[in-house]
Order: sequence, then structure tokens, then C-alpha cells
Amino acid sequence: MTEEREAAVGSPGPDPGPCAVERERGRLTGMAHRMLGTVSEAEEAVQEAYLRWYRLDRADRERVTNPAAWLTRVTSRICLDLLGSARARRERYVGPWLPEPVPEGAFPGAGGGWARSVAMAPAAEQPPDRVVVDEEVGTALLVVMESMTPAERVVFVLHDVFAVPFAEIALAVGRTPAATRQLARSARARLGSARRAPADRAEHARVVAAFAAACRGGDIERLVALLDPGAALRSDGGGVVRAARRPVRGARDIGRFLVGVLAKNPRVRLAPAATADGAGLLLVADGALVGVVTLDSRHGRVTEVWIQQNPAKLTRWPRLLPDGG
Repeated sequence: MTEEREAAVGSPGPDPGPCAVERERGRLTGMAHRMLGTVSEAEEAVQEAYLRWYRLDRADRERVTNPAAWLTRVTSRICLDLLGSARARRERYVGPWLPEPVPEGAFPGAGGGWARSVAMAPAAEQPPDRVVVDEEVGTALLVVMESMTPAERVVFVLHDVFAVPFAEIALAVGRTPAATRQLARSARARLGSARRAPADRAEHARVVAAFAAACRGGDIERLVALLDPGAALRSDGGGVVRAARRPVRGARDIGRFLVGVLAKNPRVRLAPAATADGAGLLLVADGALVGVVTLDSRHGRVTEVWIQQNPAKLTRWPRLLPDGG
């Protein structure tokens, strides 16, 4: 049975109309971004789901009792297919592959929209070790999710992030509910330290501000003091712009690297930004965005530095910024 027919159940009703259906786009794009890691791929998946919706004839659309659930299911299947091919592409990627950072609240309706449109998972289905049900999912979690299989990633996003019931997920991934539960368990097992509670956002903002000040002042010792001894820095240029090909590890090496790079590029300045990870930084040169820096912090120290410089992964940020921005 095709995906179009699977969801077409119930007595015929009025066509919900394009406005009601289009309201789901933000939620679906946010969901797909968590599954795929880039906005362009997420938008591609969601657009394909909408094309399939509008290709249904009117009678079939009227038989779909819950268009939001239908679109979620179809988008998830498309993402599952895209993840299979994406893994091969990422193996050939130049340097570290990082997910695309997005501004805070980049996908309106990505969180609470599901609760309004589609039934939340019943209490009995809520796992005790569930990671998050939140509108924002940060870089740390997206990076770790790269270790998941495509099916694990789709199941994890649908259930642990969006609280979709396992019975509905099973239809999306073509597995039994019991198999989807097992996929969720194996996905959580891969998370490790990414499962810990996120840092307090106010404390994180203070750490980011101190980090930016030390970078601007070229203060290596202050940077070393702010960085966890086991910290790591990864930068993604995608082979398009110059970036470190390998992770930089250790507080002192990271401090030297950052101060050295900024000294060699005096036109680049740091500007504050609100990201899905909380406070972050923009890299700005002559009023144009050239990168986004997101950080993970614990107990007042920076544990991870992610620098996204690949222009194809800066699509949600304005390219031209105010002089004072």
C-alpha cells in the first residue's frame, strides 16, 4: 500500500485547504533539519512531501483524517531515504562535517505545533531516559546523531524530540512498533555525554561573552583558562573556504589556534548571536557574514567549539549585517 493510501482512512471530509496544510511547513522543516543536519536538505524533503500531497486528487485528500500526521509520515520517509545517500557523500567531505547552525527560533511551530496538530505520545510511551522535547536541538546533539543509523536517527527525532507515538513511527519507517522501540533504545545508547542536561543559558551566555572578549584581545592565557582541558575545536569549510582539516584538541592548542587565525585575519570580527545552542558568535568581515561559532559549555568552561564557514550551511543567517552588528 502506498504512503498516500496508508494515511487516507476514515470517512471523507472537507479538504483542509492550502492555508491549513501550509501552516505545518515550519514544524516539518524543523523536524527534517534535525534528521538531516542541513536546512537545504530539510527544505528539499519538505517540498517533496508537499508535492506528493498536492498530487493527490481531491477525493484522496479528503480521506486523510489528519493531514499533519500524513505530512509528518511522508517527510520522515523522504528523510530516511536522503540519510542513506548523505552518509556516502559525507565520507567524501573535505574536512570535518558539521551540521548547519540556525538562529534561535529558526523554525516557527517546530515544537508546540506537533502537540496541537498530532496526538502526543501517551504517558506510558514516554521513556524515562528521553533526551528532550524542545523547540531547539543544539549542535552537540546533532553531531552525536551522525553516529546513528538512518533509521535510528529518524526514530529518535520523531519520538524523543517530537513525541510521536511508536505506532505512528512504525508506519513511517516501515517497521513494527516493537522494532521502532528497539531503534529508539539503540539511538539513545549512542548519545553518551550528549544526553546530559544542557547548561544554564545565562551561565552559557557569560562564558561565550568571556570567550569572545579573550579572542578579541588575543589573550591566550585567558582562553586557556576558559577552555576545558579536554576541549575540541572543529571547523567546517566544506572545501569551499579555508578551515582546519582536523580537529584541534586541548585548551592551549585551541587558544593558540584561535588567536593565530584572528591575528592573520584582522578584518574578521566577532559579533554576538542567539543560536539554537544559546549564545553564539558570528564571524563578520566588512559587514558580511563569513561564519557562525557555536559553543558547548559545562561548569563555566568551553568543552566544544564548532566553527561553520561553509557558505552552503549559513543559509538561515543574513549575509550582510549592520555595521554595528
